[in-house]
Amino acid sequence: MKTLTRNEIAARLLENDRIFVLMHKSPDGDAIGCAYGLCIALQRLGKCAMPVCSDDIPPKYEYITSKLSVQSFEPSYIVSVDLAATQLLGDKLEQYADKIDLCIDHHGSNTGYAKEGYVDAASGACTQIIAPVIELMGIKIDKDIANAIFTGITTDTGCFKYSNASAVSYRMAADMIDKGADSTYINRLMFDTKSRQRLDIERMALESMEFFADDKIAVVAITNEMMERSGAEDGDTDGIAGIPRQIEGVQIGLTLKEKENGGFKVSARSTGDVNVSDICAVFGGGGHRAAAGCFIHGSLEEVKQKIVNEAVKAVTE
Repeated sequence: MKTLTRNEIAARLLENDRIFVLMHKSPDGDAIGCAYGLCIALQRLGKCAMPVCSDDIPPKYEYITSKLSVQSFEPSYIVSVDLAATQLLGDKLEQYADKIDLCIDHHGSNTGYAKEGYVDAASGACTQIIAPVIELMGIKIDKDIANAIFTGITTDTGCFKYSNASAVSYRMAADMIDKGADSTYINRLMFDTKSRQRLDIERMALESMEFFADDKIAVVAITNEMMERSGAEDGDTDGIAGIPRQIEGVQIGLTLKEKENGGFKVSARSTGDVNVSDICAVFGGGGHRAAAGCFIHGSLEEVKQKIVNEAVKAVTE
């Protein structure tokens, strides 16, 4: 992958049209904020631009998604955002895996899959890269775009509690508030609002918790049967991955969420003492030192054994 500067990224976006912006499956606030914020900006320039994802966007992000005009077209330029590896695109987007023209990412584990790209692992959120690119294109960041950017920053930094929340994160978040971002509403929606279904699935996940390696590793599971029993949707599980890490003495928290295609999405979190990106890389995943993910085929017990074995190595070496 040829590395570009932010100015060159802006130039590429300005000179192209009919742009697809790809997100990873099970999109989070940062991926959604990047894709929609960028597409809103591109549409402001009169371009055809649409965010594309294998999975549905959770309804709670409607305050962002409703601000974008729906367009139908065949892409001539393909961009990926917040995507470390093409395996994370999901089945619906795998057709684009070897056709990505431009990658914008903040994962140190990025595999360099695109023709050109920009990866800044020091950015607490990928939206911290998108915002200046939008401004370099000569587009004024308004309330709609600011809401998307702020959402990416606050969700990827855990409402500014995680170690990746740098001074840049705070300054850019403040700038988005100055530009109209409704920070109070967004933070309440993302962190302090839970549906009854969310409470039920969280309770079931906590009841499944197991400890390993002298309580240094905590594992919770979310099965399809649990999802059906609670009535929860995918969006209701946001944030659960951070719960096991909150337990005193736990160095690695693992959340195993069953998917329809015969396996589990693994979300790994650490206090930063252990690099969970290295653990997930064993299974074709990746991410950041303190937050990473992967997908492992198999039954719950098979997947649990595989990921725990690697986690145990990490905390005992």
